[in-house]
Amino acid sequence: MEEERKEQGKKRKKAKLIPARYLFAMLLILVEIALVISGVVAITVILPISYTSVVITQVGVAISLVGRNDNPDYKLPWLFFILLLPIIGFMLYFMFYTRKLSRRARKRLAVLKTLGIERQDGGEMSALFAADEHIATQAQALCSLSSANLYRGTDIRYFSLGDDMFPAMVEDLKKAEKFIFMEYFIIERGLFWDTILGVLEEKAAAGVDVRVVYDDIGCMKTLPSNYYKRLTKAGIKCVPFFKLVGQANGKFNNRSHRKITVIDGKVGYTGGINLADEYINEVERFGHWKDAGLRLEGEAVNELTRLFLIDYHMNTKKHDDVFADYYIGSGEAVGSSVESGEVGESGEVVGENGGSGGEVGESGGSSGEGWCIPFGDGPRPIFERRVTQTALLNMLGGAKHYVYMTTPYLIIDNELTAAIENAALRGVDVRIITPHIPDKKLVFSMTRSYYPRLMAAGVKIFEYEKGFIHAKTYLADGEVAIVGTVNLDYRSLVHHFENGVWMYRSPAVAAQESDFLATQSQSIEFRPDMLKQNLWQRFVRALVKIFAPLL
Repeated sequence: MEEERKEQGKKRKKAKLIPARYLFAMLLILVEIALVISGVVAITVILPISYTSVVITQVGVAISLVGRNDNPDYKLPWLFFILLLPIIGFMLYFMFYTRKLSRRARKRLAVLKTLGIERQDGGEMSALFAADEHIATQAQALCSLSSANLYRGTDIRYFSLGDDMFPAMVEDLKKAEKFIFMEYFIIERGLFWDTILGVLEEKAAAGVDVRVVYDDIGCMKTLPSNYYKRLTKAGIKCVPFFKLVGQANGKFNNRSHRKITVIDGKVGYTGGINLADEYINEVERFGHWKDAGLRLEGEAVNELTRLFLIDYHMNTKKHDDVFADYYIGSGEAVGSSVESGEVGESGEVVGENGGSGGEVGESGGSSGEGWCIPFGDGPRPIFERRVTQTALLNMLGGAKHYVYMTTPYLIIDNELTAAIENAALRGVDVRIITPHIPDKKLVFSMTRSYYPRLMAAGVKIFEYEKGFIHAKTYLADGEVAIVGTVNLDYRSLVHHFENGVWMYRSPAVAAQESDFLATQSQSIEFRPDMLKQNLWQRFVRALVKIFAPLL
């Protein structure tokens, strides 16, 4: 059986064909870029005097870029393009640097921001300020940045492996009576997804409202290009997130990396686990797959419902739901809706007491103690500031004793690097676990390039020896933690739509800490002498590091 699984894994490693629709869309993007750039070049050749205007524009763009409020690390590669690649550089900048929303899209965004539940303050924030003022300010900042709410009384169960979360999720899906919402970056046919799909089809046939959102590019190699049509025929409302259509702009760069399951608004799942067999170790790709997930039961699930509904309607471009119908709550919550019409582009929207005592499994759980904030994150202009990065900076700045992190990738800007260093220099025991068997060799090399600087400040780096660690977990002092979809790389922190759960004094935090220590015992502590590089490797890493914010 084990040999069969390994053989399946080897087959999965083989390159998969990209469906023709994606190839055609990518070709259109390249053609559009070529036409725009060649058009400008042609003008400068036909009218030499126009070259002066091009040079002036190039210098103006460079000055404008330097003056922007964006992170300097993100500006650097674009300055490289603009100054070293005349015409090509600043034309690429105009097309891809920022997400520019049309007037119609801005109107849609304004509508989406009004949807949800105006949740009455039940005293959660006041209680948190009384318990720990410093932690309360962190929670307040997170709520403000993500337009989310602080909750108590939600049961949270922590899963240390996708293997454990899989059967629990299937059992909860079988109990659905009203609706099932699922949004994932990757869905791939196999035991995991096929089992879930069987339940979804059965529930849809029984009249349950079943909806699925999958990322179009994330599933480019794992699903047929028209898979959403197949699910629709089975009675499942399905839409791909930001369908690739061959338009040269920044939109294709902003993928949904979220992992969300909501069942009847009462139970929710999230974390790093996609719906593919390697995530439950049914097949082996990069050794043992180590991941983490959460099961929420109670009022806080409303935030996951909110995120899903926004993403769903953002991509269907119409709205015929009363959002309040999908939230659990009582008369203290006031719902709002909008008349049927077009809706698109994402916005932030929200928030009862519905916990019934989540069961505690092998991976750990809670009985509704503590506080939590399920939150969303995403690119500008949907989110004006970096939600998760700010939460991590606050966590690092407030840590007194230790900070434990797991991430599959470690490609971070100077601000976050300095915050990790400063915590270690203050005497905080900072430990980071990354994979020992990589899924992407270039990214793995980039991850290791950050080790020397961090280790010089006293940060302890470990690599999960058994395989690939995909868990995105962050914990400080055994009290405050984040579990979600956010990696420590530019893709997650800047470009993608993400989500996570912030927790304080929840028993699930203790389960998370126990899992970290158990994982550390199965990991190799990295030493400076293990990172030997020749001149060529150092050059390549330095070059790639310049463009890391765009990777």
